[in-house]
Amino acid sequence: MDDIIIGQSAPVKDLKRLIEVVATASTNVLVLGETGTGKELVARALHAQSGRKGKLISVNCAAIPSELLESELFGHEKGAFTGADKARAGRFEMAKGGTLFLDEIGDMPLALQSKLLRALEDKAIQRVGGGADVPVDFRLICATHQKIEQKVDEGSFRADLYFRINVFPVQVPTLAERSVDIPLIAEAILGQMTADQNIVKPQLDESAWSELSRYPWPGNIRELRNVLERAAVLFAGQAISGKHVKENLLRLKVPDRREEQDALWAASEDLMGIDGSASPIVDLPLPRPSHYADWFSYFDTIDLRRHLRDVEVVLIEAALEKSDGMVSHAANALKLQRTTLIEKMKKLMIERPTPPKSERSNELTP
Repeated sequence: MDDIIIGQSAPVKDLKRLIEVVATASTNVLVLGETGTGKELVARALHAQSGRKGKLISVNCAAIPSELLESELFGHEKGAFTGADKARAGRFEMAKGGTLFLDEIGDMPLALQSKLLRALEDKAIQRVGGGADVPVDFRLICATHQKIEQKVDEGSFRADLYFRINVFPVQVPTLAERSVDIPLIAEAILGQMTADQNIVKPQLDESAWSELSRYPWPGNIRELRNVLERAAVLFAGQAISGKHVKENLLRLKVPDRREEQDALWAASEDLMGIDGSASPIVDLPLPRPSHYADWFSYFDTIDLRRHLRDVEVVLIEAALEKSDGMVSHAANALKLQRTTLIEKMKKLMIERPTPPKSERSNELTP
């Protein structure tokens, strides 16, 4: 497993323990995390430890047009549609005896969601244009960077399918949350680049490693790979200092989060052994204000109003959750007046959890 998931931080150690516990079971696993954190590597590690004799078959649901995804997953019979000159097995059948990894499951069309649910329940599928049931045997791992619960509330993701795939959730933390692993990950990336691209590996000094560890990494490990590839081009065989990292590597191009869904996937889709990190879902400590002092060393702009609004929403929801929906208790935790918190909840459209019946009567009056 260490050759797939690299790192010795606490989140990585927790992840490896989780994989060891669930790998040999047939339990469905849902891997959660931001784009670029290495969710596919978690699937590879799970399959490698599972002992299943079949292959790991991967499908990126966001990368295949919806009109082609059904045929890709279920296969088709000869003559099922124009161009179907022969029968073809789909990914469900290819994964027989192995593992099926559905990446970006949140982008699967509703019509296919119902067919996937039936396949999981019946352990059988029908090819496009076919009428006979084809038995299937695979272990399902899904991944997404989206908030599936929100998509369920919006009606764009089936609740029954969500509960079926979310048996064993694994949250993959960001690279910034496991920055102590950056030297190990970077050395693995540079080593692979040296072997695959015939480059002369640059040498990073202590100040360079320090600068890489301080950077917030909005693009996670895929962005780290991009930065290291720039380093290999600009500083082949040379020493790299912290100043080089800031002025020549990080500011050359900082990927936008909106670009990550498309552009960064291709940068390390086939890269093994450079990432993996997850632990049971945990809340992160509140960043210190001083953490933002270096923001403009790396970025040109920040949407301050949006960022502060998002922070406010997260903290209010967390306080309400901790206080079992008791607004007065949440207000105390946030050091706000109760009426002020109620106004903020209305403005930000935050709904509180339902408090216990014995306490509910005290919260009825504003």
